[in-house]
Amino acid sequence: MALVPVLTDEQAGPEASAVFDDIRASRNTDYINNIWRALANDPKQLKLTWEQVKTVMSQGALDPLTKGLIYIAVSAANGCGYCLHTHAASARAKGMTPEMFAELMQVVVLASQTNRIAIGLQVEVDERYKESPR
Repeated sequence: MALVPVLTDEQAGPEASAVFDDIRASRNTDYINNIWRALANDPKQLKLTWEQVKTVMSQGALDPLTKGLIYIAVSAANGCGYCLHTHAASARAKGMTPEMFAELMQVVVLASQTNRIAIGLQVEVDERYKESPR
C-alpha cells in the first residue's frame, strides 16, 4: 500500500495534470504509472522527476536500452520491486530478451558478491585504477 494517495486524473491538480499530459504525449500512451500518480501529491517533485527521466533516459552516449538495463541492475541492487517491474517492461519493449535479462541478473549477483568481498577485506584500490574516467 502506498504511503500517499495514488491520484486519479480527476484528483490531480492542474500542475500534475499537465505533467500527466506530457507523459502521455512523450510515451504515446494513455497510461500513467502509479509512481507518477503518487508523485502527483507533490506536483513540483512530479515535474522535476519527469524532466529528469526525459533527459537522462533519452538517447545519448548510451542508447535507451542500455540505460534501461542499468536502471534494472540498480533497482535490483536497491531492492526496488516497483522499478524492477516497470523498467523490465520498458526494456522488453526496447528489445531486451529473456536471455539478456538472465545475464544481467548474473552480473548484478556477481557484482553484489564481489562488492561485499572488497568491502569486507577493505582492499585498497590499485594506483593504476585511481585515474578518473575521461
